[in-house]
This record gives sequence, C-alpha cells and structure tokens, in this order.
Amino acid sequence: MRIVLQRVSRASVTVMDEESGQLDLSFQEQSIDEGLVLLVGVTDEDGDEEIAWAVRKIANMRIFEDADGKMNRSIQDIKGSILSISQFTLFADIHKGNRPSFIAAGAPDHAQAIWNRLNAAIRAEGINVREGRFGAHMQISLVNDGPVTISVDTEVAMPSKH
Repeated sequence: MRIVLQRVSRASVTVMDEESGQLDLSFQEQSIDEGLVLLVGVTDEDGDEEIAWAVRKIANMRIFEDADGKMNRSIQDIKGSILSISQFTLFADIHKGNRPSFIAAGAPDHAQAIWNRLNAAIRAEGINVREGRFGAHMQISLVNDGPVTISVDTEVAMPSKH
C-alpha cells in the first residue's frame, strides 16, 4: 500500500460525471477542516497486516504543531479529520516509454475492499473519515498546511512481506 499523506487546513472532494464532465449531483461534496488528505494506492498483495500498520502510523504520526510550534501532536490529539481518496496512479511505472503502466496497482475489486477496510479501521480509532468515490473522476481541493507531505509505503516499511 502506498499512501501520500498531506497535512491540510481544509480540503474537499467532488465527483465528476464521467459522461458529461459536470459535477455528479448524486455525490454530495465531502469536506474537512484541519486534518489529513490521504491519497491511497493498493496492490494485490495488501491485506490486514498492511492496513493495521498504516492505520497505526496515520493515527499516531506526530505532524501537527504543539503550543511551541513543534510537530508533536497527532491527528487524534488535534481531533482532526481525514479525507481519503483512492489513487491507483500512485503505482504508475514510468520506466519504459512515456505512457505510465499501472500493472502494479491492485485489481479494482481487491483495491476497493482494502481501501474501504482501511477507512473503517481509521474510523475505529475515533477519527472522522470522509471519502471520495472509488474509481471515479474527482476534483480535490486542499490547502496543504506547512506544507507537510509524507509518503507512507508498506512495501518499504514491511520488506519481509513483499
């Protein structure tokens, strides 16, 4: 699993209608104030261990400032929210040619299940999670606070698993 985590002062996602390119009125815009935007890519090898590891890191990572201006508080400490977006393009392979290959990204059914379970596990930690729509064309707006952007990769962190 590969997650790009961004500390934000606010963020929102809207879903676009694939045919018309206009806003999908069946999807209510999801937005958060202070918290994190997660761009989440899943592989076919990802499962419960990767979810548990990622949730522990996301919930406890001290990247929000304390009263002294030091990054010493977690998303739980600040009672922040998360906007989670499925992002298969995080597994783009650009080694050959100019068109990215996405063969390393998980099969859609598996990736959606893992993404849903990741979001549920984060909620189980008491964190408010808003979501985009899996597989949809989305427009994401955010104000990156800091900026703070961190890459979380279970393949690198858990090499014996992969």
